[in-house]
Amino acid sequence: MATSKKSKKDSEPDAPLRFEAAAEELESIIDQLEQGDIPLEESLAAYGRGRSLLARCRSILDAAAAEIAEVDLDALDDDTESNA
Repeated sequence: MATSKKSKKDSEPDAPLRFEAAAEELESIIDQLEQGDIPLEESLAAYGRGRSLLARCRSILDAAAAEIAEVDLDALDDDTESNA
């Protein structure tokens, strides 16, 4: 009997997807929907999953933007203090 290696995704089903994984899955869903050769019910399920993935990606990007803004603000404060 062949053994299969479980991916990290398989071993942690409740773990949130990383940005790259979510974006890759979203692209795959978009490709499937654009081809138009899946049944309506599957299309609707894929559309719902795509919306969830898009929300996840946006959330990750928003958090990254906030972190960058905070780092930039801290760097600006440090520069201002050193020039005083």
